[in-house]
Amino acid sequence: MADPTAPVLRPPYVASLRRTLPGLLRDPLGTLVALADAAPEQVVRLNLGTIRPYLVAEPAHVQHVLRDNAANYTRAGDSMMWKSVRKLAGDGILSEGPQWEASRRRLQPHFTAKRIDAVVDDLSRAISEAVDELAAPARDGAPVDAASEISRIICQAVIRVFFGDKISVADGVRVVAEQDTVATALRFRLLAPFLPDAVPMPGDRAFRRAVRNIDDILLPLVRAERAGGTGGDDILATLARARDAHGNKLDEQRVRDDLVSIFATTTETTYVVLTWLFPLLEQLPDVAARLYEEIDRVVDPGDVISREQLGQLRYTRMVLDELIRAYPSGWLVPRTAVADDVIGGTRISAGATIVLSPYVTQRLARFWDRPEVFDPERFAPERPRRAHRYAYYPFGGGAHQCIGQYLFQLEAPLIVATLFSRFRYRLCEPGMPHPQLAASLRPRERVPLMLTPHRQPALA
Repeated sequence: MADPTAPVLRPPYVASLRRTLPGLLRDPLGTLVALADAAPEQVVRLNLGTIRPYLVAEPAHVQHVLRDNAANYTRAGDSMMWKSVRKLAGDGILSEGPQWEASRRRLQPHFTAKRIDAVVDDLSRAISEAVDELAAPARDGAPVDAASEISRIICQAVIRVFFGDKISVADGVRVVAEQDTVATALRFRLLAPFLPDAVPMPGDRAFRRAVRNIDDILLPLVRAERAGGTGGDDILATLARARDAHGNKLDEQRVRDDLVSIFATTTETTYVVLTWLFPLLEQLPDVAARLYEEIDRVVDPGDVISREQLGQLRYTRMVLDELIRAYPSGWLVPRTAVADDVIGGTRISAGATIVLSPYVTQRLARFWDRPEVFDPERFAPERPRRAHRYAYYPFGGGAHQCIGQYLFQLEAPLIVATLFSRFRYRLCEPGMPHPQLAASLRPRERVPLMLTPHRQPALA
């Protein structure tokens, strides 16, 4: 007699190489969304020649992988981009298993809502000072690069609040630039994950050089802190005095791995996501006008934004929520199945590669009305809750949900409101940049801006 509790099996929706390859080469993101839209409640089998991963886009299936049966789906070191990420970040918070759990326990106290709420004033003050440095190019009519300036502002704030100014802002900006090189160099490995490391690929040399440059900046700081340092409760001091399960001080490599991982976590998402905002607002004057009106009403010229003011920036928050729906930094979440399983009626064999994509799920037409339209009203507080929790997961989900999520939710609106309370801008090169499929989703083209002063503080 058949087991009535057994899942009903059905084959996956198969995307053949011949039919999908032209689309994947021309518009990979749009093609993946179209495939997922064509297969409601199904898993999509991507035939990419020598590899055939499963695209899991249905929110209920995403929940199964990231939460309900997460132990069966690992960020194994030899799966897709994780083997390359491990070369950068080692066995820290971006890894798997006991070492990841230990790193998470060490670093989580710095990123609780209570801890971040306590440093909002310091964060806002650092952002305000960093934004004020744009007054000179605005006055002189000199263009600035959006990504570079946002990364500088973030570095200045994050280094002061989380790293006790133990990293110079100039070195922090250099680390972010090297992280950018790493992320873009990985795209070649992502396109050919079946190739062994021994086979040279474009980007390999740039990747190795960037990792060396990051180590040249951060390892001396690690060594100095482990040798005595200045103490404190910043992240570097916390790592330097941390102990492993046997009571021994962490070795230099473990401190380095956690420091590299957490620096990327506290800078990369915010800087990559906010870079998209400038070309988007120029395409959407109604959204821009409403955003500017709110900021002008809540924030006076020269203000260091307070926690109370931050709570009044409701539309700003809606714009940012929609921004990370449309352009999630972590667009690709690969996993490897440890044991046989069933997802949506499709039998998944041990060792199979599973590909999750917040970008794809967050653009499914059956869960989002006009998903191609940028509409902050989706996130109005009075709107009904989404049909499924995992229809929207820009920070991942389950145990591996991004540790910096709450930081982004405070830092990003502080940056946007501080910047637009002081300046307006126009694009030097109008138009929407194309997405570049790297380890994180970033604009392929630069976004140069011409800033103009908006309002000046009243003279005392």
